[in-house]
Amino acid sequence: MTMLSDFHVYSGRDALVARPVLRTLDVRDCFAALKEGFDDFRAMPSHVAFLGAIYALGGIAIASMGSFANALQLVFPFAAGFALAGPFLAVGLYEMSRRREAGRPVDWRDVFAVLRSPSLPSLAALGLTLFIVFAWWIVAAQGIYVWLYGPDAPSSAAAFFGDVLTTGRGWTLILGGGGVGFCFAALALCLSVVSFPLLLDRDVGLVAAVATSLRCTRDNPLPVALWGLIVAALLAIGSLPLFAGLAIVLPILGHATWRFYRRAVVREPAREWPLDQPRGQPRRSARYHATPHAFLFPWPDA
Repeated sequence: MTMLSDFHVYSGRDALVARPVLRTLDVRDCFAALKEGFDDFRAMPSHVAFLGAIYALGGIAIASMGSFANALQLVFPFAAGFALAGPFLAVGLYEMSRRREAGRPVDWRDVFAVLRSPSLPSLAALGLTLFIVFAWWIVAAQGIYVWLYGPDAPSSAAAFFGDVLTTGRGWTLILGGGGVGFCFAALALCLSVVSFPLLLDRDVGLVAAVATSLRCTRDNPLPVALWGLIVAALLAIGSLPLFAGLAIVLPILGHATWRFYRRAVVREPAREWPLDQPRGQPRRSARYHATPHAFLFPWPDA
């Protein structure tokens, strides 16, 4: 049975140790991380192609659901918002890059090692946070449509897209919806730019992981903005042939995100979870109480 002290979401066992140290990034780090992610993809193509196909099918399913439910106005918000979940869905790819980085053999089963991670509750909570951001984006997109077009759904795809591209209210929908969507995407980027890889790498808890991601964005606004632009551009390119390109784009971005994290956060091997240690048996720090009340009172031993 998992001890109560083993279940933690907001504050991990390393949360009260010195917070993660960040490096100063420049735009070259973005392209270097992308190149290293592509190298990971080439070294492990069979695994990542399998995962990428799942993500691509998920995107097609979401778009189809929007179309068949007489909600044509939500097809683009659903397709664009699906990318907000990318950092969470790519956690298995981070683990694969982590093992390859350490010179270890990589097996497809390593994708599921996260299920034994002591940070799993925090990862799930952060994933839920991104899902909430996605849900609010859909609500906002529907609100903009109702404001401009009224509560009735479009009568046909041809009539709707023709109106969007040729009328003033259509361009207002494009510009207004795009602006609101950009705000939600920027929020998701700030929350997750390094937080998911950090949680996989160290047991810092949700609060410290998100705080580190926000600090990274604050201290490196231009590189983080460029990274978000690179991600958005590649996702757009991958989505053009009926989402099929995402089978390649998403795995590359997943590996590249891990590499970006390595460039942004200084390594501290003593705080990282050993690759050879069973994830179901978390390492206990001697600095903390190993008692059921430790998660409530996690101060160091005297």
